[in-house]
Amino acid sequence: MSTTGPTALIAGASRTLGLGLATEYARRGWNVVGTVRGEARTGLHDLADASDGRVTVEQLDINEPEQVDALRERLAGRGLDLLFVNAGITRGDLPIADVPTEMFTDVMVTNALSPMRVVEALRPLVVADGTIGVMSSRQGSLAHNTRGGQDAYRASKSALNQLMRSYAARYADAAHSLLLMCPGHVRTELGGPDAPLTVDQVVPGLADTIDRHRGEPGLKYLDYQDHTMPW
Repeated sequence: MSTTGPTALIAGASRTLGLGLATEYARRGWNVVGTVRGEARTGLHDLADASDGRVTVEQLDINEPEQVDALRERLAGRGLDLLFVNAGITRGDLPIADVPTEMFTDVMVTNALSPMRVVEALRPLVVADGTIGVMSSRQGSLAHNTRGGQDAYRASKSALNQLMRSYAARYADAAHSLLLMCPGHVRTELGGPDAPLTVDQVVPGLADTIDRHRGEPGLKYLDYQDHTMPW
């Protein structure tokens, strides 16, 4: 990895929005550490191969706490200007009474609990005026829920928002900028093939918004166009 320029760690960077952010920050001259879950080759590996050392790949399953701890040890001594956790799964659009317990647990752990474990574990690596962000969703907003649907996914993103508010209160004296980012309805595996936005359309706005708020302590819930989202 280059020793010049700012550094971003993007947890969950193997494809779609995570890979898009890794690509965008590399294009902007940042050093990027991106994580992937398994050993299979991904688009992040291709990005790293073409990056002249600015992009590196780390293995991490955020649902395995020992892997989070191991990553922290491997990165010890590095300063992160941006720590961004990109996580989101859904297991089908079922009314909440029909959601099996195992499915609900899987969605809540992956979308809410595990991202916060990553944030808590890696926060000591973030520089004093750096940024900690997680990928939220419009569906995490209670105010925007006027149609229902995707009950478990909505609940997980609302839980993530609440947990980040608790985190912000616990570290109220810290100078980190804390961001809950909403990418919009994007054409991904999660968003579906009929979503109105593409990854290429939203990623520059996500990065612009993240960068614009560096040095502003406290928590903000924003979309990719830097609009404040209602809780």
